[in-house]
Amino acid sequence: MPGAAPNLEPPPFSMKATQKRLEAIIKEVQEMNLGNDWKYTADDANVMTKKVSDEIKDRLRDLGLPRYKFLVQVVLGQKVGEGMHMGCRTLWDQDTDAYATVTHGNDDFFCVATAYGVYQY
Repeated sequence: MPGAAPNLEPPPFSMKATQKRLEAIIKEVQEMNLGNDWKYTADDANVMTKKVSDEIKDRLRDLGLPRYKFLVQVVLGQKVGEGMHMGCRTLWDQDTDAYATVTHGNDDFFCVATAYGVYQY
């Protein structure tokens, strides 16, 4: 209908991107690609960062949640005794939007993956 107001109804719970759903996908992709035996090299980290982030994004898209946009950030580094802090700030709808961060690694590397699911009204 021309001139009709857009649908501003939130999705039903079964069609929401929840933190639990996002975490499960991130964990599975990290474990499948990195496991506990992966060893850090700069060249491999460059390729693996792209591979892990693309796989997470594709798996989130495969959930088939209409009107959601997904953003994925993956940080992969070598453990050399240094500390690292990460943070994020968001301004969004708590009823429909979600994010999850999962850290994976061993004595040689760390992988911090964060996925954001933002509902587009």
